[in-house]
Amino acid sequence: MSTEKTKSVAPSMDTELARLVVDRQLATCEEIEKARLAQQASHRSFADVLVEQEAVTSSQLSRLKKLIQESRDRQLPGYKLVSVLGAGAMAKVYKAVQLSLDRPVAVKILPKRLSENSEYVKLFYKEGRAAAKLNHPNIVQAIDVGEAGGYHYFVMEFVEGHTLYDELANGKVFSEEEALKIIIQIATALKHAHSQGLIHRDVKPKNIMITPEGVVKLADMGLARSTGDAEAAQAEAGRAFGTPYYISPEQIRGEVDIDFRADIYSLGATLYHLVTGRVPFDGPTPVAVMHKHLKEPLVPPDHINTGLSSGIGEVVEVMMAKDRAKRYASTDDMLLDLQAIAAGEAPLQARRQIKDNVLNGLADAEQNGPPSADIADAIQQPPAVQSSLLTYIIALAAALAVSVLINIVMLLK
Repeated sequence: MSTEKTKSVAPSMDTELARLVVDRQLATCEEIEKARLAQQASHRSFADVLVEQEAVTSSQLSRLKKLIQESRDRQLPGYKLVSVLGAGAMAKVYKAVQLSLDRPVAVKILPKRLSENSEYVKLFYKEGRAAAKLNHPNIVQAIDVGEAGGYHYFVMEFVEGHTLYDELANGKVFSEEEALKIIIQIATALKHAHSQGLIHRDVKPKNIMITPEGVVKLADMGLARSTGDAEAAQAEAGRAFGTPYYISPEQIRGEVDIDFRADIYSLGATLYHLVTGRVPFDGPTPVAVMHKHLKEPLVPPDHINTGLSSGIGEVVEVMMAKDRAKRYASTDDMLLDLQAIAAGEAPLQARRQIKDNVLNGLADAEQNGPPSADIADAIQQPPAVQSSLLTYIIALAAALAVSVLINIVMLLK
């Protein structure tokens, strides 16, 4: 038996050209075979015969050859690119096959124009390293990162399914139960990332994948940053990184010490979108939207969708507090409340946080005057505080009524 290994041979230009012509329905298999026979008989090029037989035009032939050459340039060692999954401003994502394990993967490839920019290349590899630190069933797994033929690529787990954004774009409004199933899985993913010292910084529906089995996965670590990366923090100071509809106020301000609470805010904005069918703040421009994140009070989600429980309204408002000190003190606390309302229980962590916010606001008011609008909004939320406040208001109204009656009696005398 021969021990010589069989080498894979790249398909010829004619073979790839024939495949593309058939795939694009420019000619039938029978017409391709007829062209091959004519080529062999005349010793002309296969491309020339295709044009002569009017299977393709000269311009179509030029475009097909260009596609083939681009595909060859992008071929990566150990992987076979199959189809395009999507494209963004910074990269194109392909479905591919990892040849050594014969399994589907997703490959993100940096365009040639950006591959020549050292800053973009640095960010690209940073994304790969950040993803490689994480190993969690609700996070898209990193596999490989490298460069071939002048192209930089990042290989990751292929997720069969769709994004959360796809469903929202089709007008779906999620039930509270459906939304919590999704958000709890992402919250557990964030808990893992935060425990590894990483902040995602771009939690949004487009970065959340859902498999046919209902497994939810957090994707795209392109903006992820280590909490201990002081150099990156200083370099990004004063710049807003994130997506306007879901970005936290501190990210908008370009603060240096961004932490896990930025992800909590963005997850809250995502939950808000799921259960109301609209983003928390909208506007004609990204700047207008971000201004609202900074200044405009949040309309509670249960005021828009009255079928929601008051518990989910309380949780979202704590997640999306403009002052991050008034959000959840940890991802664990947030997860406890999400699980509690999913089980039909009260969100105790949120109520404790709201109570603390109210007490702090009242203490500040004694020194600095009346509480601010966000404190006044917070006072309305927790039932326990609302009840005691209502009792106080009734008592005050009664006292005022008695005072008015006494004054009327005195005047009549």
